[in-house]
Amino acid sequence: MKLRLLPVLVSVVISASVLFGGWFAYQSYAMENPLESIVAKTPGVDLVNTRITNNEAVVELKLQPGTSLRETYAKIQNESTAFLGKKELKLKVVNDTTPEMEQWWSSALFDVAQAMETRHYAQIPTTLQSRVKNASDMKVATEMDDKFVFITLTDGDKSKYVMLPRTPEKMGVWPNE
Repeated sequence: MKLRLLPVLVSVVISASVLFGGWFAYQSYAMENPLESIVAKTPGVDLVNTRITNNEAVVELKLQPGTSLRETYAKIQNESTAFLGKKELKLKVVNDTTPEMEQWWSSALFDVAQAMETRHYAQIPTTLQSRVKNASDMKVATEMDDKFVFITLTDGDKSKYVMLPRTPEKMGVWPNE
């Protein structure tokens, strides 16, 4: 039996088009579009980008000053559970900061990291509030849920949003593991 090359190539191209086209349509219409719709309806949020992989859904967004990162995360998480399933939702906030705010945060980060490491979460707001007294017009807000500690720094119309995971992730290479 002699196979003809043209019909085999055409059937491979059509099969691949249907397979990958169907996967792309599912990914786009059943996953990304509903997620983008939820983010677009969330007050105080401007959507920048979404990316969905096998294990996670990454939403890159920009928050307007005064918007609660904890409430935004909870709203997106609750409304997207139905179609994301077991995928982990990760928010990446595009910050509009000043160099002074970044400098202030890097100097306060050691105290925050120590409180996170020792799981003394109640020290974070008091530490940040005591440090903010030295800053000019900066305001600090801290919130917490079962997964993250949310920190919001505001200086006029500029803001920095930070999500710190409450469960520490192992980094680097550990011997004896």
